[in-house]
Amino acid sequence: MLTLSSPAQIITPYSVYFNAQLVFKQLQLWRLATNFFYFGSLGMDFVFHMFFLLKYSKALEEGTFHGRSADFLWMLLVGASMMTFVALFVNVQFLGSSLTFMMVYVWGRRHRHLNLSFLGIFSFTAPYLPWVLLSFSLMMGNNATVDLIGMAAGHVYYYLEDVYPRISGRRPLKTPAFIRMMFPAEDMVTEPALVPPPEPQDAVDPPAAARPGAAPPRPEAAAAAAAGEGANADGGPRHEHAD
Repeated sequence: MLTLSSPAQIITPYSVYFNAQLVFKQLQLWRLATNFFYFGSLGMDFVFHMFFLLKYSKALEEGTFHGRSADFLWMLLVGASMMTFVALFVNVQFLGSSLTFMMVYVWGRRHRHLNLSFLGIFSFTAPYLPWVLLSFSLMMGNNATVDLIGMAAGHVYYYLEDVYPRISGRRPLKTPAFIRMMFPAEDMVTEPALVPPPEPQDAVDPPAAARPGAAPPRPEAAAAAAAGEGANADGGPRHEHAD
């Protein structure tokens, strides 16, 4: 990790931080990726973010992304692209913490009924985990901007990948073919089809004769129905009067 190599002066933060001027004018393109691998100096904040990054990236890869390494890599690329775009407009040099919060956010949304406990003090459901960690990060004196960028990227990914396809039947973040070609052993893994919701049905059942597979009426019943047409509205026989 770049954080571990920084004290030994092997790689300094000045050579890996994100700077739009250096990236686009001097073509130092490595900064687009290296800024995600630096988590600050060794300390409590480093341990805090590394623990949750490893824990929930592993949970995602072994859970909802099991057998879908191409989709997992595409999620990272999409999230990194969104966070880099936001970093162009705010004063952020390192996005490793943002990546951590993005993974925590996506994991929490996909386990929304799971109950968690923070240090045994209070309980909450998984979707609130990013907000709990954000509060803890603020108490440690960290800048909330970096963490909020990751949460925003996670929310956009979750909506476009999990919510919007169920509404529209379209999947805008479908993993491209060139990404899947990097994992040929997973070509047999198929994605579940998007099934549209069933059409609403009338509360009153249709007549028996209109139901699919219903048997046709028996001749005796048809004859009785024809004889009943000659009855008056009050149930008596109908009389014919000659002029």
